[in-house]
Amino acid sequence: MNETIGMILCGGFGKRLRPVTETVPKPLVELKDDYTILDKQIFDFKSAGIKKVILLTGFLGEKIEERYSDNYMGVEIEYVKEDQPLGTLNAIRLGMEHIDDNTQCVIRNGDVVADLSIKKMVEQGEKSPYDFSIFITRMVSPYGIVELSGDKIVSFKEKPVLDYYINGGIYFSKGKLDFGSYQTGDIEKTLFPELAKDKKLGYYRENDLFWMAVDTNKELQQVQNEYRNREDKPWGYEKILINTEKYLTKELFIKEGYQTSYHYHPNKDETMYIVSGRGYIEFEDKKEYFSTKDTVRIEPQTPHTIVALENTVLHEVSTPDLDDTVRIKDFYDAETPTGKR
Repeated sequence: MNETIGMILCGGFGKRLRPVTETVPKPLVELKDDYTILDKQIFDFKSAGIKKVILLTGFLGEKIEERYSDNYMGVEIEYVKEDQPLGTLNAIRLGMEHIDDNTQCVIRNGDVVADLSIKKMVEQGEKSPYDFSIFITRMVSPYGIVELSGDKIVSFKEKPVLDYYINGGIYFSKGKLDFGSYQTGDIEKTLFPELAKDKKLGYYRENDLFWMAVDTNKELQQVQNEYRNREDKPWGYEKILINTEKYLTKELFIKEGYQTSYHYHPNKDETMYIVSGRGYIEFEDKKEYFSTKDTVRIEPQTPHTIVALENTVLHEVSTPDLDDTVRIKDFYDAETPTGKR
């Protein structure tokens, strides 16, 4: 199996995010206190087992180098700087000059926050007949829509998910790209249409997960709202929904093929409500399988791990103790952006 590296486009001006991006490059915009878009992206690569990431820098690139140097959380960091902004195609072309012919590569736009499984995208890309694949995601209408019947309006839908897919800004390449005669410009408008026309362009999709390109202040506010009580994990995320003196409700998103740490709660009595997905909870002596709409209760002092057989969202309702967790075994590197697993 060939080595897979990451590559992130970090050189844009972020004009629509000004004044925030006048002194901070867009990938260093914070999702929450001291946790940037680029922190999450590199953490996602690390969680997928990718050990080397090339950052394609430009505007304010020195600030990115100051933050990450040559290593971030055990991930090797290299830099390729575009001295003159000539589009995403040129930046990727320069980056690919620094890899071997058969090195696989996951390329990301530096402003995309997404919960897709990089590991699964790579696995599918390796099996694909296409040398290059694009992550696609369902389009959310930027406006509310009205539904009509005859001469009247019968209902309103607030920003529904549409039956169209858009380019999600994350790509998988089995090796170096052939850029043909193209040297500059945006790869989305130059090479991609050519590959599609020649039937050489595959796709990867995961539905019903968080995805956002942070291009405007409105989108930044939306993604910061998402992260208000959220903590990213190697296996997905954990988000506090309700925290009172009587009970605690958390949302857990576990990516397909991943699992939580093997742990127990000394005092916390919890009930899992499966919102979507499928998997099982592994106890000391058994496995209890679950699917959408199932309910599973876990009593205190019961060691367990939650394993997702497909992308899973569950709501955990319990007694109110955020720190009542004893980890017995972790399945991923202990180092995370918050120091927790």
